[in-house]
Amino acid sequence: MTTTLPRVLGILGSGQMGGGIAQLAAMKGLDVILCDMHKAALERSIATTNRSLSKLVQKQQLTQEQADSASSRIRRGTDMQVLGQADFVIEAINEDETSKKAAFLLLDRIVRPEAMMASNTSSISITRIAAVTRQPHRIIGMHFMNPVVLMPLVELIRGIASSDQVYNTAQGLADFLGKETCISQDRPGFIVNRVLMPMINEAFYTLMEGVGTAEDIDRGMKLGTNQPMGPLQLADFIGLDTCLSIMRVLHSGTGDSKYRPCPLLVQHVDAGWLGKKVYKGVFTYPQPHA
Repeated sequence: MTTTLPRVLGILGSGQMGGGIAQLAAMKGLDVILCDMHKAALERSIATTNRSLSKLVQKQQLTQEQADSASSRIRRGTDMQVLGQADFVIEAINEDETSKKAAFLLLDRIVRPEAMMASNTSSISITRIAAVTRQPHRIIGMHFMNPVVLMPLVELIRGIASSDQVYNTAQGLADFLGKETCISQDRPGFIVNRVLMPMINEAFYTLMEGVGTAEDIDRGMKLGTNQPMGPLQLADFIGLDTCLSIMRVLHSGTGDSKYRPCPLLVQHVDAGWLGKKVYKGVFTYPQPHA
């Protein structure tokens, strides 16, 4: 089935996921509106995008002209009303159901009736998010992987009301962005995190119980199971707060005690040790030069 690509892609949330989606879409030639109500977050996003594009130029994966062109296609703003100009909007704010519902309640009144919307949620029910809007059939889940520019997968999640039209449009957009897709039913954690997060959680239990050091746990999983990154380092890259949120969604949504978050994971989040984005998680990371 032929689908129409959005002329303008709107993105709500300029963190590592929203900023990454914006960069990728701009690199592929789409005009992007990146909205975040926090000006400081947008400024950090600009710096992160510029560093990423510069690295791609240094690796000769982009020319300087292509990098400059991509950068110029991203418009940024703090007023959500600008997203009314978009044909397709992807929400990429923090992994919290109350926040996402509030965002879609506002988006529902801002975007045009024919525009479609997606949530980049990694675990929260698309059906429940869509239910706060007047047109739940135009909403779907598009779970990008981090880092967005490099990871080849997008997980598509259809809510109970998601139409074939929004599914086909989301699939077409993923194809255009050069992504492979897997299709998940709207269940807690979907496919990827339903399998991945218990492994990360168990790695924290293994660390907490002193079975091995963080380095040995990651080395064992990398070399013993042929994973490119150990589970603790991967958790740092995802964000320990995000991992904890997903584990809580799994625990609450299934009622199964096997999804109970490890107390050590909770303690890291309580301490503000959220992973690579704050340069401290299970491991410590160097801060980029200003």
